[in-house]
Amino acid sequence: MDSLLLTLVFAASLAGFCALSLAMDRHSEDVYGRGSTPGAWRRWLQLGGTALLCVSLGASLQAAGGSVGWVLWLGALTAAALSTVALLGYAPRRFPWIGSAAAAIAVGGGLLYLLLA
Repeated sequence: MDSLLLTLVFAASLAGFCALSLAMDRHSEDVYGRGSTPGAWRRWLQLGGTALLCVSLGASLQAAGGSVGWVLWLGALTAAALSTVALLGYAPRRFPWIGSAAAAIAVGGGLLYLLLA
C-alpha cells in the first residue's frame, strides 16, 4: 500500500469529522465560546465534511482494493473519530487549526497523488 494514500485516508477522515463536529451547535460553543453557533457556515461545514469522508473512502479503496479498502476505511474512521473526541476534550482552542491542517494535508496529498499517478 502507498503511504501517501494512507496519510490521505486518515487526514481526510480527521478533517471531515472536524468539519462535521464544528457544524453542531454544542461543539461550536465548546471551541469558540458560549453563544456562538455555526450560523450560515453550517451547510458548508456539513457539505465539506461529507465530501472529505467520501474522499477518504475513495483513497482507501484505491490504496487497498475493494475488500480490504472498506476495512481500512472503517479503521481510519474509528481512529479519526477518537482523535476528534480527544481534541474536543483536551485542546478545543486548537481544534479548528488542527482540522484545517488535516484538510490541507488531505487536499495536498490528493493533488500530489494525482500528479504522481
